[in-house]
Amino acid sequence: MSEVRSVVDRDDLLSQRVRDQWSGLLGRRLDVLIAGCGWPEPLDLAQMETRVIGIDEDLPVLRTSTSARKDLDSWTLGDLRSVPVPPRAFDVVYVSFLLERIEHAELVLDRLLTGLRPGGLLLVRMRDRASAYGVCDRRTPAALRRLLWRRFTPPGTVGPLPAVYEPIASREGMHSFCLVRGLMVTEDISARSGPALDGPLGKLARAACSAVETLSRGRRPASRDEVTMVIRKPQSHFARLV
Repeated sequence: MSEVRSVVDRDDLLSQRVRDQWSGLLGRRLDVLIAGCGWPEPLDLAQMETRVIGIDEDLPVLRTSTSARKDLDSWTLGDLRSVPVPPRAFDVVYVSFLLERIEHAELVLDRLLTGLRPGGLLLVRMRDRASAYGVCDRRTPAALRRLLWRRFTPPGTVGPLPAVYEPIASREGMHSFCLVRGLMVTEDISARSGPALDGPLGKLARAACSAVETLSRGRRPASRDEVTMVIRKPQSHFARLV
């Protein structure tokens, strides 16, 4: 069952789950992989011994934002189908607003899971393709998105980034992915965080989303556009290995 939370509550929850994971390591360093490190939303890793690695696509805007981050021990930008991900090397894999903007997203996520240790946490945040905001984002032509980006989004927002939105970039798509791979979804959270909704023309963006909700007879909600999931990789050696 999905739970709706504010953006602040959601961020606190994710950071708490990471602290819980570290506590269970009994003093060992927490190894974290941030996939989508060009999106500048670091977890709260204060007072923990950590090693944080970042990976993302090699786009100019992402290179600029990634190089400005101070919380990464190292980072690599490139084709995420081939960027090195050491097997079973991480206790937490945090996928931050990545799945909706890349092609072959399911393949990339499978590669990221090979880097997660048994019992590790997969944290996923993504824009929901099934939301009204997701519909507007993916249906707007790329040239028009580039033209309107700075007019609609708050200053300093990273982008515009591609809007691919493969089926996995949805609540239903992620639940199906986890079911097939034997992963346990422990928390499923909804929020409203689309940058255009709170930008200079936020009233217009909200009106467009409301229109999509009305035309879809409620199937494309305007009240939430983000999916956040806390997912655990099983410890059992008899579970399907990913």
